[in-house]
Amino acid sequence: MKTNQELQKDVQDAIKWEPLLNAAEIGVTAKDGVVTLTGTVDSYAKKIEAEDATKNVAGVKAVAEEITIKYSDFGKKSDTEISNEVLKAWKWNWQIPEDKIKVKVENGWVTLEGELEWNYQKEAAKIAIRNLAGVMGVISNIKIKSDIHDGIEKAAIKSALQRNSSIDDLDINVDVTGNHVTLMGTVNSFYAKDEAEQIAWNAPGVWSVDNELIIEY
Repeated sequence: MKTNQELQKDVQDAIKWEPLLNAAEIGVTAKDGVVTLTGTVDSYAKKIEAEDATKNVAGVKAVAEEITIKYSDFGKKSDTEISNEVLKAWKWNWQIPEDKIKVKVENGWVTLEGELEWNYQKEAAKIAIRNLAGVMGVISNIKIKSDIHDGIEKAAIKSALQRNSSIDDLDINVDVTGNHVTLMGTVNSFYAKDEAEQIAWNAPGVWSVDNELIIEY
């Protein structure tokens, strides 16, 4: 088990390693596996990059992200400009059925609403916005509602988890109720937790996934 100081240094080093980030912009504190990120960055992409880099550090159980965004005069955009940029970013992305998503922008915060058939479409819509200037954050209220009405195969999800070499030996339990999947048990990293959730989302007919996996090192 890492000490708080060791975990803090590992996260600081991980942030330094990311070319997009300036470590001096981001403060790091760690206590009992919970890492708090503070500071000010000049883009939404940097904020997400810092959070992702932290999650990949062994020993991190939770991330409290308190980073603020302050754009330069060049990076500032009106809500109308951001809305137009979002639609442009989606236009040539085959993963995003743009006609099924509604966009609202208020004070730089982008809210997405609508219904999609697959979770990867929802994630693609969010990722496409990440690097747009002026964006302060993304709120996704998109619901997944598959046209597949067959029952979700619990055994198929468990088999898919076992086929993945990074999580095949972990204690993951799967519960299926209607179109809803719940993951329970313990994993050894944020990566494993996210990977298990993504596998569950890939099952045909899934509308929602409740990821209750606990990270234990």
